[in-house]
Amino acid sequence: MGLGQSSSIALVGLQGYQVAIESHLTSALPNFTIVGLPDASLNEARDRVRAAIATTGFDFPARKVTINLAPASLPKSGPSFDVAIALAVLDSAGVLPNRVDAATVFLGELGLDGRVHEVLGVLPAVAAARATGFKRAVVPVGNRREAELIGDIEVIGIEHLAQAAALCGAEVPVPQLMSRSGARTTPGSTLPAASGDMREVLGQQTAKFALELAAAGGHNVFMVGPPGTGKTMLASRLPTILPELTSSEALEVASIHSVGGLFDPAGGLSTTPPFESPHHTATGAAIIGGGSGRVKPGAISRAHRGVLFLDEAPEFSARVLQTLRQPLESGAVAISRASGTATFPARFQLVAAANPCPCGNAHGDGRNCVCTALHKRRYMQRLSGPLMDRIDIQIQVLQLVPGAASTRESESSAVIRARVQAARAAAAHRLRDTGWNTNREVPGSWIRGVLGSHNPCLTFVNKAVEKGTLTMRGADRVLRVAWTLADLSGRTTPTVDDVHQALTMRVLSGVSL
Repeated sequence: MGLGQSSSIALVGLQGYQVAIESHLTSALPNFTIVGLPDASLNEARDRVRAAIATTGFDFPARKVTINLAPASLPKSGPSFDVAIALAVLDSAGVLPNRVDAATVFLGELGLDGRVHEVLGVLPAVAAARATGFKRAVVPVGNRREAELIGDIEVIGIEHLAQAAALCGAEVPVPQLMSRSGARTTPGSTLPAASGDMREVLGQQTAKFALELAAAGGHNVFMVGPPGTGKTMLASRLPTILPELTSSEALEVASIHSVGGLFDPAGGLSTTPPFESPHHTATGAAIIGGGSGRVKPGAISRAHRGVLFLDEAPEFSARVLQTLRQPLESGAVAISRASGTATFPARFQLVAAANPCPCGNAHGDGRNCVCTALHKRRYMQRLSGPLMDRIDIQIQVLQLVPGAASTRESESSAVIRARVQAARAAAAHRLRDTGWNTNREVPGSWIRGVLGSHNPCLTFVNKAVEKGTLTMRGADRVLRVAWTLADLSGRTTPTVDDVHQALTMRVLSGVSL
């Protein structure tokens, strides 16, 4: 009998867990079994590992091989366990002069020729290994730069199983690796990026101020206006006025993109807030996350700490739009499967845009509009009341008058971002002992407690609730926006004028929702 062991990391969402891989050989009919809740892709490791060991120059044990992935109750998926399984098998067969180092974690997918391929999720996996206490991480050479971003853990990149065996003292030649044309890429699309500058947006001062307000307080925005008024242009430039990500936030965002196969280690950790703009035909799994096997993050998680832009929002499926309600409140999304639940962070700023009607011409005198009143009502009613109640700022983007936009020079994103950073600094100072960072996160009970029950601002908001203009949730959001207005103006507390302005920026006039 022989017993071997190695270590790897299993990811459930962004959370990494240590997995002890045990290999046991017995004198029985040759067989290769993997136990410990492996998924289909992990079960297929039997054939990959067998072929890789043989082509590396070792004899695969002609006995019954049982691989146990402990803890057995933890679901495990993906091919990143291949290298660790192969080393455990070789260790149990007694062909490694040195035992596999218990302080080393192994990640990598094996090809049939023994080549080690890149895998997804190396960044959060290595971060989990460091937190668990591992001193060294052996990863595919293509993932080495990504793993090195973690720091405080030695990273070794390998291209072939023979190199991993050599780390355990085996004297086995490393095959000459033939270069392959084109780089191996992981599944996924190119990560969208924000571009441009606010200076390029002509006119639309009200909309620009609304986005500045949203950036200062982390608020959600809904814009209604005819085609060609600059709604998409404005939304794509919101990240350019947001504060840069901190190092911990940048690592968190990069970890999400690593799991989704969208992270480019060549650029290092980006401090620019992400920008996601899914098409209106996107499914619920594409927006929220999901998939078979390892659950992948959706657009709302890829937009974490950044902006999720829904262009033509009423054209999205009503079911998809309703799934946004819970993440908008909690800042996270839990995706449940039969094998377990994966949780991804999703604290994004929602920017939604819509035309005033399906044809887009219901503006001005509306003479060119071909939509009936029923069509207009159905179009806007796809955005349900509970969803709209979670959007703090709702504005109309009007058609520009020719020549009017050139009468005033537009401010650059850098100038606006400076004011946003000052407002956020004021909010962070006020909330320094609470655990919250932006006004969007502050509960209404805290605001009411600080203002006091007899504050004129609360009296004004309570009257709006009594008239049915606001819900209680909406009242709390108006108070949050009012405090952001005060932060932008350099005041320590909001005034009644701030509350009134916040209310006018929340109620769309002339648009039936």
